[in-house]
Amino acid sequence: CCLVILMSEEAPLGLTVAEKFCGLLSIFLGGVIVYFTSVDPPKSGDRVESYALAFLAGGFILIILGVFLLLVKAE
Repeated sequence: CCLVILMSEEAPLGLTVAEKFCGLLSIFLGGVIVYFTSVDPPKSGDRVESYALAFLAGGFILIILGVFLLLVKAE
């Protein structure tokens, strides 16, 4: 005997709102990371200087992920 699960065509409102909120939060956090890393870069000769590029890349990845979450339709 097969179990048939009927799913509605649209996602629940709570899921859609949570997805959009996470997208906005991701864009905000990515922007803050990119802003503070580029405005106040680590001083030369410091151990943290070598990780500045990683923080910039991570910030841009968060921004791209947030834009993707805002544009995609929840299913």
